[in-house]
Amino acid sequence: MMPTTDFVLPGLVNAHSHAFQRAMAGLAERQTHPGDSFWTWREQMYRYAGLIEPGDLQAIAAQLYVEMLKAGYTTVCEFHYLHHQRDGHPYADVAAMSRALMAAAEEAGIGLCLLPVLYMQGGFDGRALAAHQQRFGHEVDAFLGLIEILRRDESDAMQVGIALHSLRAVSPLAMAAVLAAEAGTDRPIHIHIAEQIAEVEECLLLRGTRPVSWLLEHVAVDARWTLVHATQLSAPEVQAIADTNATVCLCPTTEANLGDGLFPLPGYIAANGRFSIGSDSHISVSPVEELRWLEYGQRLQVRGRNIAVDAEEKSVGRFLFDRALAGGRYSAGARIAGNTSTVTLNAAHPLLAARTQEQLLDTWIFSGNVPLIREVVVGGRSIVCAGMHVDEERIARRYVDTVQRLARS
Repeated sequence: MMPTTDFVLPGLVNAHSHAFQRAMAGLAERQTHPGDSFWTWREQMYRYAGLIEPGDLQAIAAQLYVEMLKAGYTTVCEFHYLHHQRDGHPYADVAAMSRALMAAAEEAGIGLCLLPVLYMQGGFDGRALAAHQQRFGHEVDAFLGLIEILRRDESDAMQVGIALHSLRAVSPLAMAAVLAAEAGTDRPIHIHIAEQIAEVEECLLLRGTRPVSWLLEHVAVDARWTLVHATQLSAPEVQAIADTNATVCLCPTTEANLGDGLFPLPGYIAANGRFSIGSDSHISVSPVEELRWLEYGQRLQVRGRNIAVDAEEKSVGRFLFDRALAGGRYSAGARIAGNTSTVTLNAAHPLLAARTQEQLLDTWIFSGNVPLIREVVVGGRSIVCAGMHVDEERIARRYVDTVQRLARS
């Protein structure tokens, strides 16, 4: 979709978010073990998650959503598993944490696809959740009850899909029960899958096949589905995902930060697969950086340039933007992502000097992290003006107070 002469672009979808993790960005960058990995980072994340109450979550999420809007995201898919009190017991209002995210999105003015997460076990072997995972857990009936409660509060700016944390965290029987309850709907369904080699190895050991292969063999995956990460794929799985019309959500800055690996993008493009982008752990909150590193990761791997193109589109920036825009709308669901939202770039900025319409997206994405967004409009309302969010100062002050208090906990 080409911008107009005023450099107006459609807003993008951030298709994978764990909002609370923004408050710990930078706190896991000291070595704790010579073999530091995703799994040691996860332990630090669990400890931070254990501190957060509903008011804290709203403060953190509102600040994050302001940052997203200023960066060009106008809709967010919130993959939400921080459900219960610190000891694992439900709050008096079982939807308290979900409502905190809904309130934060309303404050900031961002479109929200809320994805409550079913999280039931600690691994493919069905072991119980560890103590620091108790806040995440649900049985199927309680989970479906939460979904029913939340859907009573849907609006033009907020809808509720579902998420299955991962194959290792949800049993096949539970997955089948939840999917049966969602049958016949067009609600988005998200799942983490094939992010880490250890996950693939455990699935091979206990289920005799790879995670993506198992999912596609046992579930009718279709365009409602978003497979998050999928960094560890075989060549047949690449084509098989594309054939389902599912979307893969790629989060290059988080995947790099956690050492996940690189998605096989050239083969997926050749298979005409759909993809969206997300900032996941929010080590970065920039669609420009996600798109740039989606391309740069491939360049480093193949030692070449200008990888993300096809026979019709030779501009890398245009190709990445248009594919992420279309894929993001599938990830969020058409009712939310299709709402009118625009991002206006500052045409007077020196970096955009002497740029044609055809050069605009390449310049925005590949000229660094200089803020170029002047205005963001969501649902007819101007949310960002002259590069500033309309409620930025109040939301930032509350966020600072919150993280300072959490640091003393």
